[in-house]
Amino acid sequence: MKPADALISHYINGQTVASRSGRSQPVTNPATGEAIAQVALAAADEVNAAVAAAAAAAPAWAETAPLKRARVLHKFKELIEKHHDDLAAAITREHGKVFSDAKGEVVRGLEIVEFACGIPQLLKTQFTDNIGGGIDNWQLRQPLGVTAGITPFNFPVMVPLWMAPVAIGCGNTFVLKPSERDPSPSLMLAEMLHDAGLPDGVFNVVQGDKLAVDTLLQHPDVKAVSFVGSTPIAEYIYHEGARRKGVYPLRVQALGGAKNHLVVMPDADLDQAVDALIGAAYGSAGERCMAISVAVAVGSVADELIERLKPRVKALKIRNGMDPEAEMGPVVTAAHKAKIESYIDQGVQAGAKLLVDGRGYTVPGHEQGFFVGGTLFDDVQPQMTIYREEIFGPVLCVVRVPDLAAAIKLINAHEFGNGVSLFTSDGNTAREFSRRIEVGMVGVNVPIPVPMAWHSFGGWKRSLFGDAHVYGEEGVRFYTRYKSIMQRWPESIAKGAEFTMPVAK
Repeated sequence: MKPADALISHYINGQTVASRSGRSQPVTNPATGEAIAQVALAAADEVNAAVAAAAAAAPAWAETAPLKRARVLHKFKELIEKHHDDLAAAITREHGKVFSDAKGEVVRGLEIVEFACGIPQLLKTQFTDNIGGGIDNWQLRQPLGVTAGITPFNFPVMVPLWMAPVAIGCGNTFVLKPSERDPSPSLMLAEMLHDAGLPDGVFNVVQGDKLAVDTLLQHPDVKAVSFVGSTPIAEYIYHEGARRKGVYPLRVQALGGAKNHLVVMPDADLDQAVDALIGAAYGSAGERCMAISVAVAVGSVADELIERLKPRVKALKIRNGMDPEAEMGPVVTAAHKAKIESYIDQGVQAGAKLLVDGRGYTVPGHEQGFFVGGTLFDDVQPQMTIYREEIFGPVLCVVRVPDLAAAIKLINAHEFGNGVSLFTSDGNTAREFSRRIEVGMVGVNVPIPVPMAWHSFGGWKRSLFGDAHVYGEEGVRFYTRYKSIMQRWPESIAKGAEFTMPVAK
């Protein structure tokens, strides 16, 4: 069998299963443009089989002591550390990001596993002795049952690890629907969980497309769905979940798109600001939901910022992601390359100044790869499409504003509120900005303010649908149901019926 004919299939009830749907699509290496495998696209009955396996495993797993669940996660952590480079190589092969960046992705996912290993402590609740009349009051956080995750192509290891370890640690079972563009890492994670001692059925993987997503959303046994991806799909998932009638209400956390700004004040260290912009705008070819796509130059800093950025963008080392000197690799597909280049066309037509043009970029020896060169625009206006919409590629737009108030007004007016950063040397400026900005994740002299594992990730406005952010203590709350218990024993119960509202006595 040729490698391009190999079929990447599903993982259900503790084993890899052959797809029966007859549907598949190619998986390509973005650096070469060549098909390296086929991925199965699940039929509804295959999704249902995964949910059935998860539902069957749920009662016993929920009754497993949190400490025993944590021990499985500890072993899982050790296996990820052992196979760290294998996971990173799979990411680079199917996504295209440079190998060093892929290794960083694995580490950031591993941090969530480490957080979830503390689940016995995280599930502790409060107890109040004798609130009155011999009554004690305490709470429980109990698992939901079957949960699901729908994850994007840009982080095929990290984002599943944002979800599954916390869900599993809380006592739920989990069905993962990864991106069909880079599906192999999901099966590698499944095998590691199995080898760590996770019971069959607790973690399942179904490869697929919209059909698989819709089947999960409508399945009555699925209690919660977590999603990371574009805003149109996040909004669709949120509203489809809300429409589900006659069954347990579907709990949804859906993280959508972004247009992340980095504000450069006149008092900022420009060397640091330029370094930050180059890494945050062009790292992973801009295919990050936290990528900086807009530099907001305040006042007199604009011209010098541009002059420092231009040579750095032109000098980016764009190569096959496995090249140890590569700073940026290809984008994920030919269609995405064409979409990014069409945005550059629109920016030119709208009148923005194209200072560095990444269209038509080729890498010697990889002429069929999906490469886009680093692109830099100046004089971008808020009404332009390249400012309003998420490009998700290596395109940085510079917007000029007169002062901090104008920068805050500009950012707060945008429909997205995912991440933002401010570079300044003034503490009061930083404080005012942090308090007044309407964005969920804020960095001060930090270009990509992704919260650590024990905090939580998520934006505002049309960057997040649902009430709960991902991972951290917010994740524990999302994957559990709160229950309050009040208890009194016969010896402390007074005789006679009480007809007034109960109060503490």
